[in-house]
Amino acid sequence: QVQLVESGGGLVQAGDSLRLSCAASGRTFSTIGWFRQAPGKEREFVAAISGAGGTTDYRDSVKGRFTISRDNAKNTVFLQMNSLSPEDTAVYYCGAAYRWTTRTEGYPYWGQGTQVTVSS
Repeated sequence: QVQLVESGGGLVQAGDSLRLSCAASGRTFSTIGWFRQAPGKEREFVAAISGAGGTTDYRDSVKGRFTISRDNAKNTVFLQMNSLSPEDTAVYYCGAAYRWTTRTEGYPYWGQGTQVTVSS
C-alpha cells in the first residue's frame, strides 16, 4: 500500500522559512513533486525531484527561494521554503509519479496535504 505523509506546515510571518517533509512508503518512485492549492484555485506545480535527485524543477515564482531535496535512505523528500510571502499560502501536497513529470495528472499518488499560512 502506497502512503505519502506530509508534515512541517504551519503559520509563519512574511520572510520566514519552513521545511516541509514528505515520507513515502510502499514502493520506490521515480519522481516526487510538491504541489499547492489555495482556496478557490486549482492545484499547481511547485517543485519536483527525480529518483536519484539529479534533476529538479521549480515554478518560476519560487525559484531562488525554495529548494527540493531527497534522502532516499529514508524515503523522504524535503521542500525548504525561504523568504515566504502571503502569496505562498496554500495547502501543500506531495505526489509520487512513475516517470519524470511536472503535470498534476501525472501523479497517481498523493498525500493528505499540510497547510502553510503566511501572514503579512
